[in-house]
Order: sequence, then C-alpha cells, then structure tokens
Amino acid sequence: MSYKTSAQIRQEFFDFFAEKEHAIVDSAPVVPKNDPTLLFTNAGMNQFKAIFLGEEDALKHDGKLWNRAADTQKCIRVSGKHNDLEEVGHDTYHHTLFEMLGNWSFGDYFKKEAIGWAWELLVDKWGLEPDRLYATVFEGDEEDGLPVDDEAIALWKSETSIDHDHILKCSKKDNFWEMGETGPCGPCSEVHIDLRPDEDRKKKPGRDLVNMDDPRVMEIWNLVFIQFNRKPDSSLEKLPAQHVDTGMGFERICAVLQDKTSNYDTDVFTPLLNEIADMAGLTYGEDEEKDIAMRVIADHIRAVTFSIADGASPGNDGRGYVIRRILRRAIRYGWDVLDFKEPFFHKLVDVLAEQFKEVFPEIKAQRDYIVNVIRSEEKSFLKTLGQGIELFNEMVEGEKKLSGADAFKLHDTYGFPIDLTELMARERGVEVDTEGFNKHMKEQKDRARAAGKFSVDQSDSKSWTVVKESDEFEFTGYDDAETEVEILAYRKEDDRYAIQLNRTPFYAESGGQVADTGMITNGDEYIKVLDVQKSNGQFIHYVDQLPEDLSGTWTATIDLNRRIEIQKHHSATHLVHAALRGILGDHVGQKGSLVDEHHLRFDFSHFEAMTDEQLDEVEELVNEKIQENIPLQEERNMPIDEAKERGAMMLFGEKYGEKVRVITFDKDYSMELCGGTHVGATGEIGYFRFTQETSVAAGIRRIEAVCGAQADKLLRDEKKLLQQVKGTIGQTEDLAADIQKLIDEKKALEKELEKVQLQNTGAKLEEFIQNAGELDSGIQLVKGEISGANMDTLKQLGYDGIQKTKENTAIVLGSKDEEEGKVYLMVALTEDLIKEKGLKAGGLVGQLGRLVGGGGGGQPNLATAGGRQPEKLSEALEKVNDLIEESISS
Repeated sequence: MSYKTSAQIRQEFFDFFAEKEHAIVDSAPVVPKNDPTLLFTNAGMNQFKAIFLGEEDALKHDGKLWNRAADTQKCIRVSGKHNDLEEVGHDTYHHTLFEMLGNWSFGDYFKKEAIGWAWELLVDKWGLEPDRLYATVFEGDEEDGLPVDDEAIALWKSETSIDHDHILKCSKKDNFWEMGETGPCGPCSEVHIDLRPDEDRKKKPGRDLVNMDDPRVMEIWNLVFIQFNRKPDSSLEKLPAQHVDTGMGFERICAVLQDKTSNYDTDVFTPLLNEIADMAGLTYGEDEEKDIAMRVIADHIRAVTFSIADGASPGNDGRGYVIRRILRRAIRYGWDVLDFKEPFFHKLVDVLAEQFKEVFPEIKAQRDYIVNVIRSEEKSFLKTLGQGIELFNEMVEGEKKLSGADAFKLHDTYGFPIDLTELMARERGVEVDTEGFNKHMKEQKDRARAAGKFSVDQSDSKSWTVVKESDEFEFTGYDDAETEVEILAYRKEDDRYAIQLNRTPFYAESGGQVADTGMITNGDEYIKVLDVQKSNGQFIHYVDQLPEDLSGTWTATIDLNRRIEIQKHHSATHLVHAALRGILGDHVGQKGSLVDEHHLRFDFSHFEAMTDEQLDEVEELVNEKIQENIPLQEERNMPIDEAKERGAMMLFGEKYGEKVRVITFDKDYSMELCGGTHVGATGEIGYFRFTQETSVAAGIRRIEAVCGAQADKLLRDEKKLLQQVKGTIGQTEDLAADIQKLIDEKKALEKELEKVQLQNTGAKLEEFIQNAGELDSGIQLVKGEISGANMDTLKQLGYDGIQKTKENTAIVLGSKDEEEGKVYLMVALTEDLIKEKGLKAGGLVGQLGRLVGGGGGGQPNLATAGGRQPEKLSEALEKVNDLIEESISS
C-alpha cells in the first residue's frame, strides 16, 4: 500500500460512497441541538435519529430527498467500559473525541450491500490483507427469541472472499446494537483486523483475540442492521423499513492504512504532538511518562476545541462540567509532567484550525473566541491548582490518613489524579483511603452514564384520540392573530388537555421565544390556550378544558397585547446582537436566548465582562436604531444558499432546512435567519434598557434587558424611587454627594464602634490570660468564648495574646453567631511550643473545626476554623486540653 494522508483517506471514503449514490453530508455538531437526552453526539446515527424513529421519511439534502448518506461525524465519548477518560492517553487507540466514518441506508439497501461494499472498500480499494480480517455476527439470543444471524453469515460467504473460519458468532453484548432502552435496534456485524507480526499470528490465531481488548486485534468497522423496535416492555417488533447504520473509527483506519502501531503516530495527531514537544523542549517517543502526558494533551485539545466551537463551554454542570474536567486533566498533565507552569493549552488551537480548515471550518471561523475561552479557563485553573496543593497540605496537617472524600475532592475540584495525591501523601507519611476514593469515583461515573442514556417515549403517537383525519397543517400566526380552525385530535396530559388543530395562529415555543396564549371558541364555549409546544413537527396546544363536542369550526385568537410585547423583545434581540458585534467584535455569536412579554435574555460568546462604557454604547446604539423606525423586511422560503450569499447571520451547528426565513432590519445592520415573530418597524419597540450583565460559563456572557411597556414601567419605578430617596434625605442640590456623605458618616461610626468592641474583647482576653489553666505537660492554656467576635477579631486577639504571653502558651478562642448558624475558632501558639513540643496551630484548629461541623487551617503559629454547629462550641473548647496533650504524645 502506498502512503495515504488522513485527508486522502477521508476523501476516498466520501468518493467511494458518492459513487454508490450516497449524499455526502456534513458532520452534526458534537454538542447535540434540541436533544436533551444526549450530553454529546456519541455516534454517527444521532443526526438521523428522526428518520430511524419514523418522524421523517428521508434525508433532505441539496434540495433533494435521499435514502442513502455518508459522512464523517465528530463524536465524544467520555464514559463507558472502553471510553474511560482516566485511561485516554495511556493506550494508543482510545480517544475522548474521534471521527466516525459512516454510510447509511434509510429503508433502501440492507445487509447484502453493506457487507459487500465494506469488503470492496477495505480490500479492493484500500488493499488490506484478507487473511488479517475477521467478521463477527450475532449468535442469537434466547431471551429475545432471536436466532443466529444466518443471513449475515451467508452474505459474508457469498459477497466477500473472507476465509470462512474468520466468520465468528458473538453474543448480544458485542453484536446487537441498541439506540437506548427503547427504540430502533438490530444485529450488527463487526470487522476486526489482526495487526500482529506473522510469527505471533502463527503462535495464536487472531480469532482467539477478537473482542479480547488486544490493541493489535481490534474492531475497525461496525455494520449495524436496524430491523427491530425495542418496546417499553422490552419486547421486539419488526420495523416496517429496514435501515443500515455503519461506523468506522477514522483514527484507527488511518493507523492501519499508514502502517502505524498507534493512532498517535498517524498524521491525525503528529502535528499536535510535534507542537507540544517543541513547547516542552522534548522529543516525543523518548520517555514513556512524558509521551503519555503529550498524548493526553493532544487528545484533549481536540475534544475541548470542537466542543467550544459547537456551542458548549467549560462550566460546573452537564456538558460544561465534562469539558472542564477534560481541559483540567490536560493542564494538570502539562503542569506535573511537562513543567508547563504558564497557560499553554490554548496555543494548540491554531494547529487544529489549520489541520481541519477544509472538513471542519468552524474552528478557523471561531479561532479567537475558542482561544480566549481556553486561555481564560487555564489561568483560572492554574490558580486553582496552587490552591489545591494548599488544601492538600491543610487536609493532611496532623493527620495519618486522607479520607476518600477529601481525595475525591482534590480530584474532582482541583484536577488531582489519585496517583498524584498518593505520591504527595507518601512524602508526608500519610495513608490515602483509596477504597473510599474509588467509591466516590464510581458514584460519579454512574451519574455520568445515567445522564447520557437515551430513551424514547413510545406512547406519544399512540395516545391521541382522533376527531378528524387530516394531513394538512398551516401556521398563520405571522399574518393573522385570529384564524378559523378545526380540532383534529386530543389527549389528557396530567391535569390539562392537549389538542391538535388543522391550522393555528398560536406560535409554538421555539428559538428562545415563548409560546402564545389565548382563546379558542365556537361562540358557545370558550377554551383557554395555556401553552403551545412542538413535537415531531406538530403544534401541541395545551388547554384548560375540553368541550363536550369537538367537531365543527372554531375561532382561535391569540392574546394580541401579550404577543405585541413579546415581539418587541424579540426584535430587540436582533438589534442588540448586531450592536454587540459592532462594539465588541465579530467573535460575538448567539449562544442562547429567551424572549417573553416581560424581558429578553441573550447569551453570547465573549471572554470578559462588559464594562459600563460598553453597555452604554450598546444601549445607545440600539435606541438609535429604534428611533430610526427601520421597517421590517421579512422574506420567507428563501433558499439557504442565497441567505448565505447575502450574509444572513446563522448559528454554528444549527440545522436549517433548504428554505429559510430571513428577518432584516436594514441590510447593513441586522440580517438573521429566524422563525420568531417581530414588530413591523423598530419604532414599535419604544425604548431599550439593560437590566443586567453576568457570566453564564467560561467565555459566555449574558445580558438581560427590557423594552416596550416593561421599559416604561422601569423608568416610572426609578422615578418613584428617586422621589422617595429625595423625600427621605430632604432638600438637596447634589443628591449623590449627600448620599455619599451619609455613607461616610456611617463608616466612621462603625469604626468607632469597632474600637469600643475591640477594647471590650481585649479586656476579655486579659481576663482569660489572668485565669489561664496549666496542662499536665506544663503548657499554659488560654481559652474561652468571645461574644460577638468575628474571625478577623479572633485573629487579632490571637496575635495580641502571643505578644503578651511570649512563651509556653496556647491560646484557643471561639465565637458563635446562632442566628446565622455559624461558629468561629482560632488557635495561636508561641514559637517554643512549635519548635520544642511539635505543636501546630493548623492541625489543632482542623480537629476543632470538625467538632463544630466544619474545618480550617492556617500557619503553624496561628490558624482559624469555621463551622455550622454553634451549639457545639462549648464541647469543642472542653476537648482542647485533651487534643493538645494527644498531639504532644504522638
């Protein structure tokens, strides 16, 4: 075989199936759109799910309907038996993000073509040696009542030249694919390749190593034959149409065709590894520990970069949490193994942008935004890493064992792998509860697996009671607030009813815009429409009651006043989006929105908080556009290619049809694809006013604003408040200056009060010193409760006490705030107790903190702790004597 680049391999796959009359489609985003059942796109079939579920009949592509398709799909898998994040980088063939090459048949060809074409591509076109290939088939399953897939066995024999001894029967676990607990499923046939040297193959046949996790005998292609539907009761029914769904690991096939023993040695990864090695001043391949670190970083930058490009950012839950874990794992390897103490990870984005500019142009298009998000997260985590080391020191201070919960906290919050924690603990002579740590890890993985499960509600299409048969539906709400309708079907849902109409003026919640509400009447009965949602392409109207007779013609009328206010806020989001891009830069892109009659919320990509000046500029520009009274230009059913040519704003990863709706307020200012409802001209918005600007996640900001009637209300409320303030302060020429004067006077009085309180607490400390007790070890112990003292006061008393007592003295003071449910503790030691007795304030206060439901730490001479059980302060102070004596004896 002649050497092929990864780009050539990918293109040859496309060309092969294009010749077989397949539509070559783009990868779906790795962050699923409108699919809450998936954290990430984890298989090529995800974007075709609606076809497999029967919600759509065929694939719409380039203005035509297709029943065959092929693509390369970006996938992320970070849980499951073979995709454990903690193992990625240690082997040579598993990844967090990978490309899956696939070909699809939607009710068209089936097993014969899928098997024959797989062999044709692998052997005839790519030249793989037939005697190294193995095919696995489904051996049947008694529980499901399914026989051996003899059809697949016969086709492997008739359609290929495979050695018949290389056709292996395997169990349901390996050779029966299911979308989830319910839904489309079927037997599969996997192609495995034996890459071992000939001498090893003579010693042990490859068939004995198939599905045995041997890195040299591995699966390269899975041919899934979707022919059943798994019902909620676990039974199987045959599908009316049979489908083919295949998946081939792109990185693996590149390693095979480039004659590499590791995926990381292919040109998919070498550009990244070379860059990382140059940054570290190393050569990849000379040190296994450093090689693992470089592989981890090379793998993880791909997952993080593609996730951010497709709309997810590091955060504290869901997808954001997964991305943050991946990113922090890479940075920790860089810190610990490659000595990267400054941000480095973001510098690798340029390598990916150049490498994938043809097949995945979204990285290059969003390069600046991605770099800024990663760099910001790096800076934050590098500080956290230092904090984690400090926390570790506090956790083990005076302890002989680190708990599993603490070890997991170091791993989960600060990115410390258990081996690093164990290494640091050994250096301090501390044992680690690895069993407890593993328990917490298992719980976390179980939660992650549960979050990624997909389930299908099969009752949806079977619970409707049909009133009138009709395949027609029309949304009239862009033009009419009132429409004559007929009720087609209904069903009961909890405490309300759902109905379907043959046409409707009611907007169904979508695109960030809330649903319309209103009324349906036949003149005698009036039914309130409470909500409208989309499901499988249908508008589902939720109503408060059902009439006795649903037949005949009804009048559907939306709440027009509410709709008008919603439209004002929606049109304002278009104006503010354009203003943000004009003032902050082209990297700004919509990441989410919500518009209702009360306010608008708009999430957008930006890597730092907006300044007050920037907010003022945006607000001013939006109001200028409102005052210009720009007329709405609405164009429905525009070909998407024309919309692209005209520069209409589109969201990366959004799935658009061949025809789109374009909303324009001045073609040189705002032109966006949008399905929502809008004002006829910008002047109808009235006035625009920001109410808040906050952070949503790393690199994602959120603005909230009001307009129309709500903006008017805000201005009137502010006027009323100002009048109240003036009435309270009295006649004034400079309101702000007078308020500042009152604040300054208040601060001065508080300082005076603090002085008095400190004098009182100082007197209390003197009293405790005069009445100090002597321990059996001869140590003078000053202890007691200081009423009303906060932590800063206790620390100051601790420093004062050490200065006054000089030597052989331990000071332990506590205070509590029962209303807030808080307790404060402070331990201070003279220097001789630290040097001669081996006492440490941090260790003592940590033990006391746990007695009051908290924890703490600090320096050897002075440390503090806080807790949430003030009622236990007296008990903690009573135990101080014994704790000090035990610390000396140990």
